Amino acid sequence: MDSSSLSTSTPLPTSRLPPSTSSLLPPQSSPPLPPHLDPSTYPRTLHLRTRTENIPIHLELTFSRLDPTQLLQQIQSPAAGANVLFVGTTRATFDDRPVARLSYTCYAPLALRTLSRIAHDAVSTHGLCGISIGHRLGTVPVREASIAVGVSAAHRGPAWRAGEDVLEKCKEKVEIWKREEFVAAEGEGEDEGEDEGEDEGEGGGGVWRANRDRDAQGNWIVK
Repeated sequence: MDSSSLSTSTPLPTSRLPPSTSSLLPPQSSPPLPPHLDPSTYPRTLHLRTRTENIPIHLELTFSRLDPTQLLQQIQSPAAGANVLFVGTTRATFDDRPVARLSYTCYAPLALRTLSRIAHDAVSTHGLCGISIGHRLGTVPVREASIAVGVSAAHRGPAWRAGEDVLEKCKEKVEIWKREEFVAAEGEGEDEGEDEGEDEGEGGGGVWRANRDRDAQGNWIVK
């Protein structure tokens, strides 16, 4: 037979091929985040004034970097002779393990309500002229600020005491949780927080826990 008469099988036109099973399925999409976890719904802010003294209270939950200068501007008052600002930052170690970053999450409606209660109590207890509290959410790298507390008062004594009081109550009471993400050992990738229950080996992440697990001196709080 002449080789020229040989032919290979001709493929069917693509229009005649049956569709694959995957093409029949609807496109997959991730379920939407609940509003309190969706960064696009932030910052969440409250700008209040006390009923009797008309003292300004500024509260913010944000996924962006905190601006301490803005907090100081918010608490300035002609009646204040002392302005105290505390800024808490992510440190590079936790239990002698190197930390890459901290992650924070919260339930914003409750967290803002609790922050408001703490701020009003501080104004009443310490005679403040102004108070501003900002807390960052999401990932906070080493050396960046996770919380900032600004207070102003007529004198330095009440201002110092109020700043520490507000900070400790924020860590103890506000509905915010944190988690360390540790630096991986050589040859491993850094943990990105996909397995929240893992706390093994050199890399990996810790568990989500309450924001206040140590006292002001860094000692573990035993309950």
